[in-house]
Amino acid sequence: MFNLKKSLFVFFLAVSIPLTAFADVAGLTKCSESSAFNKRLESSVRKLESRVQKYEAGSPPALALEQQITRTKQRFSRYSNSELLCGKEGLPHLITDGRWDHAVEFVIPGIMFLYISGWIGWVGRSYLSTVSKTSNPTEKEIIIDVPLALKIMSSGFIWPISAWQEFTSGDFLASDSEITVSPR
Repeated sequence: MFNLKKSLFVFFLAVSIPLTAFADVAGLTKCSESSAFNKRLESSVRKLESRVQKYEAGSPPALALEQQITRTKQRFSRYSNSELLCGKEGLPHLITDGRWDHAVEFVIPGIMFLYISGWIGWVGRSYLSTVSKTSNPTEKEIIIDVPLALKIMSSGFIWPISAWQEFTSGDFLASDSEITVSPR
């Protein structure tokens, strides 16, 4: 009887799991092969070159525009040399469908965002808990104590370690008695 149940479970599990099918990525092509992307490069450079002609050669505005042309060509060349895919409008698109060959497009910036936003939150939390122990905490919340804030900000880069230490010691979470509840 047990083998019958196990067999039925495996059968229904196999039938209910959808098969993974990777379709074409919505008509996107590699940026290096995209004609719209190359047209976008040419039009951007052409606009900048027409603006350079309005200024005297060697003048500060002309030099600034020439540097901008160089930066524009470098930016487009980085997109061309990468594995990014471009749409019909010639702009690069990020693919976040779970394929590992596109993971670098979203995972690294996503982890950086989570780390930086966690750092901001941890530093703010640490500052508020530190000033709450002073004689006038409300004033320190309104008028920020800059030397104290800079000290806390510089130590906040190790926030994941500090958060884990506070969690394991029991200082991270407040007890239920400290939480105010609406009397509805």
